[in-house]
Amino acid sequence: MLLKSKTRPRMALASKYSSKDVEQKWYDYWLKHNYFHSEPNEKEPYTIVIPPPNVTGILHMGHMLNNTIQDVLIRRARLKGFNACWVPGTDHASIATEAKVVAKLKAEGINKSDLTRKEFLKHAWEWTDKYGGTILEQLKKLGASCDWERTRFTMDDTMSASVIESFIDLYNKGLIYRGHRMVNWDPEAKTTLSDEEVIHEERQGHLYYLNYKLEGSDEVLTIATTRPETIFGDTAICINPNDERFAHLRGKKAIVPIANRVIPIIEDEYVDLEFGTGCLKVTPAHDENDKMLGDKHNLDVIDIFHDDASLNSFGMHYEGKDRFVVREEIVKELKDLGALVKTESHINKVGTSERTKAVIEPKLSDQWFLKMKDLAEPAIKAVLETEEINLFPKKFDNTYRHWMENIRDWNISRQLWWGQQIPAFYFGNGKEDFVVARNMEEALILARAKTGNENLTLADLKQDEDALDTWFSSWLWPMSVFDGIANPDNEEFKYYYPTNDLVTGPDILFFWVARMIMAGYEYTGKKPFTNVYLTGLVRDAERRKMSKSLGNSPDAMMLIDKYGADGVRVGLLLSASAGNDLLFDEDLCQQGKGFINKIWNAFRLIKGWEVDATIAQPEASLKGLNWYAERFKDAGVEIEDHFSKYRISDALMATYKLVWDDFCSWLLEIVKPEYGKPIDKKTYDMVINALENNLRILHPFIPFASEEIWQNIAERTPDEALIINNWPEVEAGDKELLNDFDLATQIITGIRAIRKEKNISFKEELELYVMNTEGFTDRFNGIIKKLCNLSTIETTTASKDGALSFRVKANEYFIPLTGAIDIEAELAKIEEELNYTRGFMNSVTKKLSNERFVSGAPEQVVAIERQKQADAQSKIDALEKRLAALK
Repeated sequence: MLLKSKTRPRMALASKYSSKDVEQKWYDYWLKHNYFHSEPNEKEPYTIVIPPPNVTGILHMGHMLNNTIQDVLIRRARLKGFNACWVPGTDHASIATEAKVVAKLKAEGINKSDLTRKEFLKHAWEWTDKYGGTILEQLKKLGASCDWERTRFTMDDTMSASVIESFIDLYNKGLIYRGHRMVNWDPEAKTTLSDEEVIHEERQGHLYYLNYKLEGSDEVLTIATTRPETIFGDTAICINPNDERFAHLRGKKAIVPIANRVIPIIEDEYVDLEFGTGCLKVTPAHDENDKMLGDKHNLDVIDIFHDDASLNSFGMHYEGKDRFVVREEIVKELKDLGALVKTESHINKVGTSERTKAVIEPKLSDQWFLKMKDLAEPAIKAVLETEEINLFPKKFDNTYRHWMENIRDWNISRQLWWGQQIPAFYFGNGKEDFVVARNMEEALILARAKTGNENLTLADLKQDEDALDTWFSSWLWPMSVFDGIANPDNEEFKYYYPTNDLVTGPDILFFWVARMIMAGYEYTGKKPFTNVYLTGLVRDAERRKMSKSLGNSPDAMMLIDKYGADGVRVGLLLSASAGNDLLFDEDLCQQGKGFINKIWNAFRLIKGWEVDATIAQPEASLKGLNWYAERFKDAGVEIEDHFSKYRISDALMATYKLVWDDFCSWLLEIVKPEYGKPIDKKTYDMVINALENNLRILHPFIPFASEEIWQNIAERTPDEALIINNWPEVEAGDKELLNDFDLATQIITGIRAIRKEKNISFKEELELYVMNTEGFTDRFNGIIKKLCNLSTIETTTASKDGALSFRVKANEYFIPLTGAIDIEAELAKIEEELNYTRGFMNSVTKKLSNERFVSGAPEQVVAIERQKQADAQSKIDALEKRLAALK
């Protein structure tokens, strides 16, 4: 009598797994039952904050990799019983977003300069409201199980309040100051950049040798420059006081070509005797080192550029022209004047904007700076000394050390409107006539106190026009998402902070990671997170960084549509070892899709079996299931070890092999019933249990497919959903049993190879004899018999005549073939092979008998021929022995 199992009865399952039918269904189910949301409770928290993508961005391959890893970690933590909280959000990306809004307005015939700040911000918010949620919606398609109720945006009121509060606090501590400094100017975005936002690229340029006439003389001196257009800003020529070549120039003056301005010749050991001609033109407004020389020697400072890097009135007839256009034209003019001596090719490092790619222009400007040296000290200690914070992989410690030990003050002001406006309020004409406050009303009180003038009104105050660097908001992210800056005593902040893991790219190790560490210790005295997993960059198969300009970055949503989110996740993770670049190939996603289909087909096979509660469990099935239980334990230990070291790719690969090889290829083969016959209930229930354990460890990697199979195994209540189930307990497997099974698989593989080689049908029952039983165990003989269709497995003390053999470790195994194969056909096959080998042997022997060949050919060639002769003789001996045995 056939009885139905407690699990769902046999049902019609789709022959092929369809991600399109599955993924949205289960994502909606998870959202409906609020599985992603976290509230403080008695459980231990596990917290991740998302590296906030740009609000204007769309999902690219780097986002896909980064967020897949985060989702793996958060889903695993949820299964392990933690109160898992993954906070999502976006960054206002001041430079990128303002550029997009300006471009949109320009296309509509509107210039930013024609708008008030309030009018411009209205357009910026409209843009953000329209496009800002795109990337978060795309993350949902990937399966990201973020706590969407906690979604944050760095320009939200509470987030902005945190930024302003931080600025005021650091200013009051004397860490923020306003200074007139040489800064990195992005002429396209028309704003300053921090040193870390400048990418230095080696570029092919030229060295121009120019003659400057000496005042009151026909004599000239020659200088070498890479930027001839800056001569309009020259305010001195500098020579090294130790350079005897120019001793006669001391105290004299030179005349700048074209400008005809007289400038002094100064002396300073800063000048490199070996570079160029040994004479240096000094342009204090447009070079940081020149500025230091200018300050030291009290030189004039002449700024020759507009904010867009076109020349201003100091550029004379070049006014209004772009700096690079001027470079080409001025070289021609200098040549016509006879001032250009020669031009040489020259490779130099050029600073470019990390955001706009524009060539950076050094520029003197009044900006806001944050002192970093004292802030950096606890952050250095936490990573490099106490190891309160761990970087994975460890190699990035050296990069971190270099940056942190050479840290410079951070330029935190930007000449933008989109962002948190600097809370400084001016009330007079001097540089020090300002106060820092949360709002106008508070500023008025402070201004009256500072000046002693009670007649000051709000109309006398004007807020600083600049916005804060976007990183100045994101460096507070792990705290500000829980309102830990403005309201540090709130329950959520105390519960969720410090967070646990941070997953990000090494390219923002200093921009973001190091700064968050500094902010964390400054404001809480605690680390902001414990572990930092640094992913590699996603590159194409030719190792090129993926970019729109190269056209080598696939559309993320297209990949999900084609291979399913689970398939893409597996494809990305299979080759995403920490810190190493991922060479992405679309075939990886196909491999991921194939893995999902393999699991689905295994499930269909199991659900297709009829279950009979009246039949006994076969010994082979019991032993196979006992083996798999130990194998699962052993794999669990390995997977835990990989996770503990943030080797997520290795954890997936260990899971992949366990499920594909051990479960699908071995266990199901061992337990499956004969065709058309039922399976015993005990075996069926144990297989289902093994499958459910597999789904638990698969879920972080393939959440959709695992939930779909889980829900199809049995009727589940919302409290029994896989996403909130339990991670299996980890304990070591029985090594002796596992080794014995490994031996059995090698025996099975040897027998199958003989069947294939001799074309012996599986229906043909064979016998197996084992010689030299040292290390041999009969523990899995029942499984070997079933999978190889053996009538017997016996030991023997001698080889079997007429039997084929193979070796596994110290044992030799014999399979008598009489009756199992066509003897006449086998004899004919051996005779044919023997004749061919003899013919080959004769040709080699003939060649080696030729004295001219042996004496004239290279020694290595002769040695190869002798080896061929020896190999052929060995094969002949073996064939003749086999022939004799069959006769």
